[in-house]
Amino acid sequence: MASLDDFFYAYLIIVKEILLSITDWPEQERPREKLLMRGSAALTDAELLAIFLRTGTRGKTAVDLAKELLQDFGSLKALLGADCQRFCQSLGLGTAKYAQLQAVLEMARRHFIEVLQHSDALSSPEATQAYLSAQLRGYNYEVFACLFLDNKHRIIKLEELFRGTIDGASVYPREVAKRALHHNAAAVIFAHNHPSGVSEPSQADKQITDKLKQALMLLDIRVLDHFIIGDGIPYSFAKHGLL
Repeated sequence: MASLDDFFYAYLIIVKEILLSITDWPEQERPREKLLMRGSAALTDAELLAIFLRTGTRGKTAVDLAKELLQDFGSLKALLGADCQRFCQSLGLGTAKYAQLQAVLEMARRHFIEVLQHSDALSSPEATQAYLSAQLRGYNYEVFACLFLDNKHRIIKLEELFRGTIDGASVYPREVAKRALHHNAAAVIFAHNHPSGVSEPSQADKQITDKLKQALMLLDIRVLDHFIIGDGIPYSFAKHGLL
């Protein structure tokens, strides 16, 4: 029969396991060190979030807390897109973390636009898609945006032109043409989000793209692509031969 000392020793072992911090992990398994050695792409969503969180809570490492948060919100996308009230309801989060997260997201958006402004938008398709995704993915309603480009395909400006409900947005070719002329654009790239997360184009998406292409063709303005932003990789009309 186990003695009281045996039970106490076992209890200490359990407590030690619970209180084990990330600094006690093998170096190659710690999120920050893993990122520095193998790059950010090698980390899981939980590990990336853990680096952002920096610390856990009583009895939980930052990775444990990150896993719980991802489970609570349902996905990394949902967590990043949460408003301040929803974000701060979770244990380990608060207004300071929310402010930090918004700053990180805005820096990412500005990074993408700087990359694109110093290059041909068509020669940087990954950066273009990443930038448009960063701008449009968080909305819970449909937003139609236009990237206006000069004759060397450099960015003039990105504008959100129309907003709608979760079901769709009304897009008016005349208004798009007016904005393109205002910016003296030689070409455009359209983008809109699907709040459902499904990036496949609807019949209405195809029809409005054709109408826009026809209207802008009369003004000698080229439509280079139309991206649909959902979950995962954006859908490209150009890549699928729909332009």
